[in-house]
Amino acid sequence: MGLRGLWRIVVQVRTRDRDGTGRPCHGPPCVADRPGSPGPAPTAGAPCASEETPGKLLGLEAVQNASYYLSRYRQVEDYGAQLYVLNGLGDPDYWPADRYRIAGSKHIDDLVAAAKAWHAEEHFDGVLTFSESAVVAVATVAEALGLPGVGVEAARTSRNKLLMRQAHERAGVPHPSFRLVPDVRAALATAEEFGYPVILKPTLGAASNFVFRLDNPDDVRLRFAQAETGIQQMSWFRMEPDGEDVGPHGMLMESFLDGPEFLTESLIWDDELYIGSIVDRVTVEGATFDDDVHHAPTGLGEHDLAAVHRVIAAAAKAQGIHRGVLHAEVRFHNGEPHMLEIAVRPGGGGLDYFARVSAGYCPIKAMLAVATGTRPDVHHYRPTGVHTAGTCLISEPGRVELIEVPASVAESDRVFFLKIIAKAGDEIKRPPYGNNILGFLCTTGTSFDDAMSAAHDLAARIEIRMSTPDVPSAVASAANRGKPVLLSQMPGVAAG
Repeated sequence: MGLRGLWRIVVQVRTRDRDGTGRPCHGPPCVADRPGSPGPAPTAGAPCASEETPGKLLGLEAVQNASYYLSRYRQVEDYGAQLYVLNGLGDPDYWPADRYRIAGSKHIDDLVAAAKAWHAEEHFDGVLTFSESAVVAVATVAEALGLPGVGVEAARTSRNKLLMRQAHERAGVPHPSFRLVPDVRAALATAEEFGYPVILKPTLGAASNFVFRLDNPDDVRLRFAQAETGIQQMSWFRMEPDGEDVGPHGMLMESFLDGPEFLTESLIWDDELYIGSIVDRVTVEGATFDDDVHHAPTGLGEHDLAAVHRVIAAAAKAQGIHRGVLHAEVRFHNGEPHMLEIAVRPGGGGLDYFARVSAGYCPIKAMLAVATGTRPDVHHYRPTGVHTAGTCLISEPGRVELIEVPASVAESDRVFFLKIIAKAGDEIKRPPYGNNILGFLCTTGTSFDDAMSAAHDLAARIEIRMSTPDVPSAVASAANRGKPVLLSQMPGVAAG
């Protein structure tokens, strides 16, 4: 089975890092490293050179997320830091043995105790995580060790969508209407009050798992039952530490924002906000959501950029964040930006590569500085002029038999980020039963059309074979699954 068009091709494989120009690697490569790359080279903060970074950092997850963050951990070391890794539960050979420990428990008290004991030996300069499920744990550990951090309350507010919305409401930040819906009766009544369509999402979700657009009462009844069951087994919830107050775990209903969406990698330092990069989300949306197709530089004009900056700054203040690296998402409604969410970590899925190539900003380097209490060398949004496009690699549900990336894709000078996160034997669940993907593919070009056409061509060369699915979504109707996004359906893309 091949990839169909520019599907949001999602296979969750383990990272296979490669060295070499034009190939996915664990370091921070950029388009400027490659001969013949289109567009001007990125400027400050983009390329692979590392500036001196303060000493020892502790990376932490309550539950190891397979090998997903290994490539980012290697980036940390490529930038000059010495990284130690503490997992509550994890694989024994995950990281070099002299800098790796497993607490043997995901309870926050055990994580704190293990971190304190190790800190007494090594004297860490900072603690960090790339995992949405670990941001509250990291804030707790940072406080216990007397190291810089966003603070537990700010981390909790930024992790839990209900607490975040309540903070935005108190501060008057533009946001969708929202309500915690404990059962289907409450969901139906709220949808009727807000007006269809509405959005249903978990309070402790991530990666768009169990996020649905509902267009009528039948959708509410169907999706609420699916989500109510699914969120209990959702990996992002199960990777949260035990014993940590992360706020209410349930379903949130929101009014629908009908405009375009934008993803930023931002930084706040002593309450001053910097938008380092901004990416346009150009997905054709259906009943489910994937962070699938993106483009930079943004198409926003100066006036709208200023409005986005004001909204993110106000939301960060409302969430109690005074210093931190932020992944902030904004969506327009009636011509004005509204806050979707702010996460206190860099964005995933190659957004750090987007930032370096299209805007000369590196959220990973900024994160290292913030973790040690050092002000990052950062500037306000300054696009480099390089056009970039990226997509998730998404398949139908099933079990992966084969994923084969030919050299013409892996070695293409048009590719600035390629990461396969699935491997043979992995089960791929698609909405409404999960949101697994195969990986990410991001390309450069002289324009968005050119970059997107390159992504379309290269994605079509990746061979994927799937066996009969073990999940009921294999026989679910098309209405119950996210529709594939074809190149010809994407805004501003010329099918090639």
